Amino acid sequence: MVEQHGDMDIDEQEKTYDGFISLIVKTIIASLVLVIFLALFAT
Repeated sequence: MVEQHGDMDIDEQEKTYDGFISLIVKTIIASLVLVIFLALFAT
């Protein structure tokens, strides 16, 4: 069976991509919080 361009079901890929982006954003936020915490309270 030949699929036409744009006919492929990409729901699973979109879920994986959304999860990956969410993980990256959470990691960046956690890193920023850690850096700010260290800047304020590290002696």
